[in-house]
Amino acid sequence: MPTTTQLVISGLSRPGVMAQVAQVLGEAKVNIKAFSAPEVTGTGKLRLLVADLEGARAALKVAKIKFTEETALLLSLENKPGALKEVADLLTKARINIKCGYCTPSREGKRAIVVLTVSNRAKALTILRDQSLDEF
Repeated sequence: MPTTTQLVISGLSRPGVMAQVAQVLGEAKVNIKAFSAPEVTGTGKLRLLVADLEGARAALKVAKIKFTEETALLLSLENKPGALKEVADLLTKARINIKCGYCTPSREGKRAIVVLTVSNRAKALTILRDQSLDEF
């Protein structure tokens, strides 16, 4: 199971933030592969997976959009009821907290691509080693 670097933009939840980030990345020809933008009041976090990490870093810096980076797990699960429960149960039994998670169906729809940040990445990688992802 691979890991990936996701970009995290923290800031006040207000109209136009997503539009600005999407515009900056679009003009830099950086494709957003997945994102998480949960509903919040006040300060929130926009998490992004991009096709060109270096290009995204450069474009955001030029636009003076502050961001951090975090390593996330990428899992490929069968797109069926209960698939996520199996993973969550394994992590719970190992006392690993899921700090953040989101998903998207794969291109063909038979798999679900799940992105997770967890409290103990090394332990989670060992526990979830049978979950795989060929390409995202």
